Amino acid sequence: MRTNGSRLSLCDTTLRDGNHAVSHQLGEADIRAYARAAELAGADVVEVGHGNGLGASTIQVGMAALSDTEMLTTAKEELRKARLGVLSIPGFATVEGHLKPALDCGVDEVRVGAHCTEADVTRQQITMLRAMGITVKGMLLMSHMAPAAKLAEQARMMQDFGAEAVVLMDSAGAYTPRDVTEKVRTVVEHLDIDVGFHAHNNLGLAVANSMAAIAAGATIVDVTSRGFGAGAGNAPLELIAANLHVREIASGVDLFGALDAADLAEDRFVKHVPTNDSITITSGIAGVFSGFAKPVRQAADRFGVDPREILMELGRRRVVAGQEDTIIEVAMTLAADDKPDPM
Repeated sequence: MRTNGSRLSLCDTTLRDGNHAVSHQLGEADIRAYARAAELAGADVVEVGHGNGLGASTIQVGMAALSDTEMLTTAKEELRKARLGVLSIPGFATVEGHLKPALDCGVDEVRVGAHCTEADVTRQQITMLRAMGITVKGMLLMSHMAPAAKLAEQARMMQDFGAEAVVLMDSAGAYTPRDVTEKVRTVVEHLDIDVGFHAHNNLGLAVANSMAAIAAGATIVDVTSRGFGAGAGNAPLELIAANLHVREIASGVDLFGALDAADLAEDRFVKHVPTNDSITITSGIAGVFSGFAKPVRQAADRFGVDPREILMELGRRRVVAGQEDTIIEVAMTLAADDKPDPM
């Protein structure tokens, strides 16, 4: 049920999900300038870090230009009203090595994420954070891969651990508004805490899906300026702000501030405004994690195969984030299959 009244909460993930779009190379000046702009835009939470969250700066998924500590302390210095948030995925982030140092940087809110059928792995982090008095929310990743009833069960588990909200992540941009309505409404009906939605735009539906989530009872919506994020990007802050304004939906967002933040992001670090191409569209159809777009392109070039075929096979295998090595395996298999049989 809605626990923050009628007011919608916006989480600006430009400085976290957006890091995917520049291979995790956002710099100190970028973070400082955008954190200030996001606050002026009225974002309730500004999420900062490597694209895959705390502790994810690795050779396998990409080395960040700055450490977690550098990113978080820089953003914190610019925030007055907005809360500083981070994403923590057990497996990347550990309590002692990453969570506690992040809290020392002034983090106000932690969202603990897990694959949509593996909420049990969030127990340790959620319960510890609640015991420390930290605001903590659950994130169900790749949520298109589970039916509504299963998502409700997993979300309820996170609530029982102590999560103060649960956010459904459309990590592959595979949802349609009908999917959103069914799944968000079901989860809302089964929880006593807030429900949120995090959209990706692989099928060109990020804004429509976000608005459908709000209509279905979501009280938290994730955005990025210019849709700056993995794959085809996220729901653009400026377009969500415009739709909230037109539909007269109460939130703390300032329309012109949101437009200004988006302009600043494009001027400073959005080298290419996320758009839909054959690869991101195929990723959405296959239900493959949006962050795989770049490594799939690289593997396709290396082995001389069609990147769309890689994505479709990854979808058939139900591969998820953290299984990046499978991309190379699939590309190699496709390349071998394409070789003519010896005479």
